[in-house]
Amino acid sequence: MADFHLNRRKFIQSTAAVLSLSALQANGFTLDSNKKNLSVALIGAGWYGKSDLFRLLQVREVNVVAVCDVDRNHLEEAGRLISERQVSKKVPKLYTDYRKLLSENKLDLVVIGSPDHWHALQAIAAIEAGAHVYLQKPVSVDVLEGEAVVQAARKHNKKVQVGTQRRSTPHLIDAKENVIDKGLLGKISHVEMCCYFHMRKNGNPPEEAVPEFLDYELWTGPAPLRPYDGLPHGSWWRTFMEYGNGITGDMCVHMFDTVRWLLQLKWPKRITANGGIYVQKGGKSNIADTQTAVFEYDELNCVWQHRTWGAPADPAYPWAFIIYGEKGTLKGNTMKYEFIPIGDGERTVKDVVFEREEYPEDLKEPRIELNAAPANRAQMRNLLSAIENNHLPVADIEEGHISSASCILANISMELNRPLEYDPVKKICVNDPEATKLLKRNYRGDWKHPYKG
Repeated sequence: MADFHLNRRKFIQSTAAVLSLSALQANGFTLDSNKKNLSVALIGAGWYGKSDLFRLLQVREVNVVAVCDVDRNHLEEAGRLISERQVSKKVPKLYTDYRKLLSENKLDLVVIGSPDHWHALQAIAAIEAGAHVYLQKPVSVDVLEGEAVVQAARKHNKKVQVGTQRRSTPHLIDAKENVIDKGLLGKISHVEMCCYFHMRKNGNPPEEAVPEFLDYELWTGPAPLRPYDGLPHGSWWRTFMEYGNGITGDMCVHMFDTVRWLLQLKWPKRITANGGIYVQKGGKSNIADTQTAVFEYDELNCVWQHRTWGAPADPAYPWAFIIYGEKGTLKGNTMKYEFIPIGDGERTVKDVVFEREEYPEDLKEPRIELNAAPANRAQMRNLLSAIENNHLPVADIEEGHISSASCILANISMELNRPLEYDPVKKICVNDPEATKLLKRNYRGDWKHPYKG
């Protein structure tokens, strides 16, 4: 019976691969019968780190040799779950310090799912240790950290795939191929992007003793050390600018990256933003509950808006992009896209692909984002192809950096209350020394910022 199910899985996956060949080719994926059994490690073994690793295990037999997390409870759970899922059934070696993990293991690929303030340092360390990297977004919490990751990847010729997986989302690939690339929108001069999720934690928990299973000093690392007021895991740390880039850095980065990919855009000419804490004034959170940002290109404005209060402008698209063309409108999110032509023409709707039949184990995984799982698997396939066939991945580190840094620049613009023009060659904000100083954050204690320019 086990062989039957295995063969059925292979048959379904092979059939699906044939049916979606154009989408896979668009992602740079090529079939390769000579597949190396890669040695893999996971840094950051919380929910999303494990989820990314599990998607990799679904598309390739790899050897997960090591896992790192500063929370021993997370660490031990991850070791057990990984041993259950990988073919060898081996429990990976467990570490609380990523530096020791990297020094003691020869790795082909490192998956990084730690909090945002660790992304750049850990990615660079993994690259310098000889590994390719799957790096969750954003790639950095300041602009020059991101520049340093790009430089390291290029210097050591390593592939870095960023977790901006809308580039591998099946229905959005369809939108690119059958709406954008066919010119159905005509001239495009306005884009709207939004997030209206009530996702901003804003409590007032009391300070307490750090639990014995958590190395809070190492969890904090280069960031400012806040008084401990409960486990930072999940979404609590995201409510503080000390560790991330707010809602814009968390959610706009996805939609802006999607729009840039669809429209083949690079760095914005100018970025302007305003906002702040307008409504949710109680609690400890210091991220904006309201923000509007404009990313300007030649004859095109891409406008972002988020509110963590109130109702969405369109309940069907609470986190989305809308691309306006002279011939029609394209609405898209993680669940579907709609093309709405002006005048005569056929309205097109494509829904999310779930792959429940191919991967029934998805239905048993706690907290899995079923709508994102196919895209995450495609991201992993694409990264494997990039490693084996020496091409850039679809969400290459440079693309991830542009999207991440643009969101960081929007936050700086909001802080300074003026437009910014970033020069990616000189690594400065043009004619703005004060903003240029904010491109690089101060690190705590003995931690060293990775940008050397």
